[in-house]
Amino acid sequence: MEILSLSFFVGIIGNVISVLVFLSPIGTFERIIKHKSTEDFQSLPYICTLLNSSLWTYYGITKPGGLLVATVNGFGIFVEAVYVGLFLIYAPKKMKLKTGVLVGILNVGFVAAAIVVTQLALESETQIGAIGLMCSGLNIIMYGSPLAAMKTVVRTKSVEYMPFFLSFFLFLNGGIWAFYASLMHDYFLGVPNGIGCLLGTAQLLLYAIYKNAKPSNNTSLQGLMEQGWQKEPLISQC
Repeated sequence: MEILSLSFFVGIIGNVISVLVFLSPIGTFERIIKHKSTEDFQSLPYICTLLNSSLWTYYGITKPGGLLVATVNGFGIFVEAVYVGLFLIYAPKKMKLKTGVLVGILNVGFVAAAIVVTQLALESETQIGAIGLMCSGLNIIMYGSPLAAMKTVVRTKSVEYMPFFLSFFLFLNGGIWAFYASLMHDYFLGVPNGIGCLLGTAQLLLYAIYKNAKPSNNTSLQGLMEQGWQKEPLISQC
């Protein structure tokens, strides 16, 4: 009973942190709406995060005791859908077409196929395992973004394109959900978030090492944060 109470409390904290992560690009989209243009921003990070949230919501609904996973990612679906919708409204024609095609393939086609196949072809326990494997696999693949950011820091000896708060939230979000997963004995949730926590820790260490390096140009803090969110979406939301 105490473990269940602790896991619920930790899960609530994880929900709050994940909501903040989902809402973090709002400044970017305020800029897009104001300028009525997506400028050089790319839609792919938000399309992938929408896919990620959709799969984790399905996992949370399917798995007994997965309510907290489902609720926060359900919120993520709504927020990311708004972000993607703004790309479809304000992006140039070529980007708009690319975004629409990717949404159709990943957010509609892939998610629908995953639901149909797991519901019709697999037993209950196998369903949960297959969905969890997809979610974990997608999270791990998408960690290419923070790894690329770390490579850039080491190469340039500057944290210019790896904002502190981005690294901090990768560490915090991954850590809290990895702890929650350990309490719930959920390896599908624990492995990708454990990796996220380790990557966040590594990024914070790199930040400490290179924080005093002079940036290569006079890019504003807001610009750095926007470029950071574009280069490194916090894909392991739970």
